[in-house]
Amino acid sequence: MTLCVTGTSTGVGKTVATAALAAALLESGPVTVVKPAQTGFADGADRDEDGQLSDAAEVARLVPGAATVEHRRYPEPLAPLTAARRAGVAALGRREAADVVRAAAGAVLVEGAGGVLVRLGLDHDRTPFTVLDLAADLGAEVLVVADPALGTLNHTELTVRAIAAAGLVCAGIVLSRWPERPGLAERCNLVDLPELTGVAVVGRIPDGAAALAPAAFAAEAPSWFDGAWLSARSRR
Repeated sequence: MTLCVTGTSTGVGKTVATAALAAALLESGPVTVVKPAQTGFADGADRDEDGQLSDAAEVARLVPGAATVEHRRYPEPLAPLTAARRAGVAALGRREAADVVRAAAGAVLVEGAGGVLVRLGLDHDRTPFTVLDLAADLGAEVLVVADPALGTLNHTELTVRAIAAAGLVCAGIVLSRWPERPGLAERCNLVDLPELTGVAVVGRIPDGAAALAPAAFAAEAPSWFDGAWLSARSRR
């Protein structure tokens, strides 16, 4: 099983949601999380200037049993294609990205960069490509991570429409940072999102989940996803 994970924007909790799914899938066998392009980190550094871990390092911290692959890295915190250009280095190639994912073992989760239309690199004809193009090359479905708060209806519906327009299947919506006591907006969004997008909410990652110790994170992660949905992914 290969699943591409994208967000409605940058900073919506995509990495923690990816880690949670990796932890849940580990109960059924090996899992590899692939980050084709990481930006905002110097070579050899696991943390940026603010002390934040890279996405692959964060997954490794939360889910030590999962394998992680970070393929390309660029120092400035920008879209990968822009970061590559500004660093004066070759952009990630579309076939190159697909080959890295195909070489990964077990259930494979591919974490994109920011939102669904962020340019990851260039195709052989110098055309920019996105996580949608990568998903198409891999024959993979796309999982959307969204913030549960006010504003998510517009952001999530736009993302789901972009996935459908690319001829791809949206595997579901995962809400990040789900509050212990949901407010009116969160409660309404939980109902409205499936109605507006036609896609089920298949997971809710609790706010503060990243602060859990790895053992607690692993133990609780399966309960954050719809059981039937998770079981179906585990069998692929």
